[in-house]
Amino acid sequence: MPVIGLGTFGSDKYTAEEIAAAVYGAVKYGYRLIDCAEVYGNEAEIGGALGRLFDEGVVRRDELFITSKVWNDHHREVGAACRRSLDALGLSYLDLYFIHWPYPNYHAPGCSGDARNPDSVPFSVEEFMDTYRQCEELYREGLIRAIGVSNMTVSKLKKTLPKMEIMPSALEAELHPAHQQPELLSFALENEIRPIGFCPLGSPSRPERDRADGDIAAMEMPEIRRIAEAHGVHPAAVCLKWAVQSGAAPIPFSVKEAQYKSNLDCVCGDPLSADEMETIRRADKNCRLVKGQVFLWEGASDWRELWT
Repeated sequence: MPVIGLGTFGSDKYTAEEIAAAVYGAVKYGYRLIDCAEVYGNEAEIGGALGRLFDEGVVRRDELFITSKVWNDHHREVGAACRRSLDALGLSYLDLYFIHWPYPNYHAPGCSGDARNPDSVPFSVEEFMDTYRQCEELYREGLIRAIGVSNMTVSKLKKTLPKMEIMPSALEAELHPAHQQPELLSFALENEIRPIGFCPLGSPSRPERDRADGDIAAMEMPEIRRIAEAHGVHPAAVCLKWAVQSGAAPIPFSVKEAQYKSNLDCVCGDPLSADEMETIRRADKNCRLVKGQVFLWEGASDWRELWT
């Protein structure tokens, strides 16, 4: 799997066509990991961009690493969801297929952060493993090359890993200098599960429902800005270097050519020193930006219950 990829969640701010154009340009520039999901609402357009790239000989299918995810309200019909993504993307297989959230809880697109679905339930090992076994079947059928889990915790992984027949190859999680999740990162690496970091720049374009008073922007942390100045780079470059040198593959999102080119270039040289990495480690704020409160069930006290 490549050390950096392009995220494609931007539907709250950008059109599917703009995101597909970014995928086309990014792959032409050198990106090989494209992180998709059915719920992002743009897989058909991305599939069109991939088709152009294949037809023009820019890249072969086996040179790309393409992921997708099953959304919460399809936990009982994972096979159908996966096939929809394959059809939309114009592919015969996915390199990695994630369970997007470990809950079957659903929220309406574009809902407010205070919205609650009365059918939402707490985490269940049995429910999660039923979904995971469907992913294992897709793996055996050859429709996916690897299984991924996302938005999990160490506690949830410890409860589910012993029950799996095919181990997950990757864990997608919020990872950036203001929310480093060292225990989760170490646990994943120790179990040969590759971390993929979403919101690696602190997600400045995240939806309003995911914004809260007290949120800390990674790129505005004084430690990050000082290190960026010392290297003569944008603070975004420091965040991405930190992720790669920590063992994670960041998937920054951008539709702007200059930005996605710079994001790829910055991880290819001029690494952070051991002292700089230690400075960032000490600066961790444990500030989760994507809190997931729309998935809470009746009786839950607040969003922290999702992350136990």
